[in-house]
Amino acid sequence: MEFSSSRNPQQILSKIATNDGHGENSSYFDGWKAYDSDPYHPINNPNGVIQMGLAENQMCFDLIEDWVLSHPEASICTPEGVKNLMQTAIFQDYHGLPKFRTAVARFMEKVRGDRVKFDPNRIVMSGGATGAHETLAFCIADPGDAFLVPTPYYPAYDRDLRWRTGLKLLPIVCDSSNGFKVTMEAMEDAYEKAQEANIRVKGFLLNNPSNPLGTVLDRETLRDIVKFINDKNIHLICDEIYSATVFSQPDFISISEIIEEEHEIQCNKDLIHIGYSLSKDLGFPGFRVGIVYSYNDAVVSCARKMSSFGLVSTQTQHLVASMLSDEEFVDKFLAKSSERLAERHGTFTRGLAQLDIGTLKGNAGLYFWMDLKKLLREPTVEAEMELWRIIIHEVKLNVSPGSSFHCSEPGWFRVCFANMDDETMRVALRRIQKFVIFHCKGSDSSAAAATTPKKNHCRNSKLKLSLSFRRLEDRMAQHHIMSPHSPMASPLVRAT
Repeated sequence: MEFSSSRNPQQILSKIATNDGHGENSSYFDGWKAYDSDPYHPINNPNGVIQMGLAENQMCFDLIEDWVLSHPEASICTPEGVKNLMQTAIFQDYHGLPKFRTAVARFMEKVRGDRVKFDPNRIVMSGGATGAHETLAFCIADPGDAFLVPTPYYPAYDRDLRWRTGLKLLPIVCDSSNGFKVTMEAMEDAYEKAQEANIRVKGFLLNNPSNPLGTVLDRETLRDIVKFINDKNIHLICDEIYSATVFSQPDFISISEIIEEEHEIQCNKDLIHIGYSLSKDLGFPGFRVGIVYSYNDAVVSCARKMSSFGLVSTQTQHLVASMLSDEEFVDKFLAKSSERLAERHGTFTRGLAQLDIGTLKGNAGLYFWMDLKKLLREPTVEAEMELWRIIIHEVKLNVSPGSSFHCSEPGWFRVCFANMDDETMRVALRRIQKFVIFHCKGSDSSAAAATTPKKNHCRNSKLKLSLSFRRLEDRMAQHHIMSPHSPMASPLVRAT
């Protein structure tokens, strides 16, 4: 019997399998593909693409490696730890190891300055923050329901929260006039539009600290959001996965602090949920440690049942619990991480400021929000994408365009800085410097030839890099020894 190979796959596979809901066709993921096909290497490929589109924290792995070497009993794969092998290997309770839940709860408290307490019995495991957010979506909403989310927001939310759940994400449009802060007016406007479209709003998705902005929300804004969701009787899902990446004032304020201010605000705690992971704060995306923390008993119960589809391995739980139970190490790690992130962020943003390239003032995250509006041919998404393609293919830097984050203003780009060694950082800065200088010189020449006044000496450029730029890059490329924490070890699938 013969089978036809020409049958339409959509006729034999599910709608999920054949739709494009995963979002891999966006420029955000296209940048990773460009890096993956031509990765920078200081010796083997010095003209390759430098990965600046991956929010990965490699700043303190020396501290982690030292701890692991000093505590061989934390691993079940060492002579010192093998005595725990059987009990760890056969543990199947989807509540998770009690010591793991206790250690994670305590770590969340320390990250928040011990201003709040977390109940280990409300800690629910999941396969990374992706799984945690999707689990909350399944618990809270039905297909066709919607979450409101302030813009700009993390591109993969479209995958994490929409693809398999059938959920809609509706933007709360924010802009640079107030540093992209969410306002009550913008929240009300987004909600009213949903009502007019007959879309049921079930939740509000909040990312604090913000990806991609690198900012933290102030207490007044958080109170406004809690008041808003209480008035509308909708859920608040707080993505706080960057909470330990704050490196300067103001401090991070968790939603868990706000809802304890009973003298300041009335809140139905059943509406409050936190998504967390160790991917950013500790730099463990490969461990897939995601956490759902809900103040709603029914959500905790349902999420725990759903966690069977994406548990954290007990081997990982055992190691993480041992590490996070060492409070002296945790204190040292958090202090050193903050110090190094501040130094790296400052080096990048000061270097850009010397080129008259602005960035949004930020104090958190593994990235900054870069303003390249003056380099656009015109203030449109098309012009932004034109500039982005030049940065990717000519300057050889994978930075992420603001439009992929649903930004309302063309010309903003997210730049990640914590996934590379110091020398790679310097190479990246030199490439940006050469591009901006070369680009603006070309603009000046064009403007002079046309004898027209220059309102903005860079915007008039047609954004075309000649071969001379590439030859200049080739001449100035320098070989150097690669750090063991080079980003070239980061494969495409390590998403965020």
